[in-house]
Amino acid sequence: MTDGDMTAHSATEAPIGVRIGLSAVIIALHDRQAAVLTTHAPDGSHALPFGPFDPVRDRTFELALRAFVTAQTGFPLGFVEQLYTFGDIGRASPRATPGPVRAREVSVGYLTLTRDSASPQLGQSGQDARWTPLFDIFPWEDWRNGPPAILAPLVSALNNWAGSDARKLARVQSLFATSENTRWNEERVLERYELLYEAGLVEESRRDHGRDDAPSLVLNDLPMASDHRRIAATGLGRLRSKLKYRPVLFDLMGEEFTLSNLQAAAEAVSGLSLHKQNFRRGVERTGLVTPTGRFATDTGGRPAELFGYVGPDNIGASASGLTLPWQR
Repeated sequence: MTDGDMTAHSATEAPIGVRIGLSAVIIALHDRQAAVLTTHAPDGSHALPFGPFDPVRDRTFELALRAFVTAQTGFPLGFVEQLYTFGDIGRASPRATPGPVRAREVSVGYLTLTRDSASPQLGQSGQDARWTPLFDIFPWEDWRNGPPAILAPLVSALNNWAGSDARKLARVQSLFATSENTRWNEERVLERYELLYEAGLVEESRRDHGRDDAPSLVLNDLPMASDHRRIAATGLGRLRSKLKYRPVLFDLMGEEFTLSNLQAAAEAVSGLSLHKQNFRRGVERTGLVTPTGRFATDTGGRPAELFGYVGPDNIGASASGLTLPWQR
């Protein structure tokens, strides 16, 4: 490229500014469902708590995150971990979109788990936050009662989109377990969402591509602002993965719980129906729980023994997760 070409190129392109934003995927068990804390975007759609990072005012990303989440929702954050950095050009879409770009937004996503889904501060005047069930956002991820009802029409629509393209058909088969030789992998939440976006089956794809025709398939799902559903999918996939190698499930439990409560929590996050006896054997092998000597009487049947979380530091063991024996 010559000097003249560079000058002409610079004159015709607006400079790209960069804004750093922080978003939070805050997950809790609410009404026996895995739920994410959401707010309302200006257009009325669901959104994750999100705010800008001011490099002059804010000392660290995490302190800025904690401040704006509490300001937006009234909800104080506990433990947080960095989830992912999203830096695609055209970040108003789950994928980069063509066309002139005058601003580039880099978003640092955080995952946080909390036991406090009934925070009395939630819903106070001036704050707009609610617990939204994750399976309302991702209905195809809930296999607790077998394959979800939306799966068959969804796979049919995906196959129609793929046509005779062998690579697309292989992705559909791998991600949605459409043959006897493929197994549903609950951790691949993000890949499934991005495939649905690419196929134009989720509202965010229709929005980003300016389509106003009737959707080919009604998913009864909840679209989200910007690329927040992509970030939420990343958070859910990360959490499902961590269940198996870290005792993160206990970050969602109360101080005392029955083993049935613990199994229901594992199912609510993983979206799987678990084998009761094999799950309990797996929990006992970890040594991470101990009986309290007390019993729950609100079970609707025989009183159930209450357990507490011991933690690996108290038993001299390395941190471990829980086995998820899927009962198909």
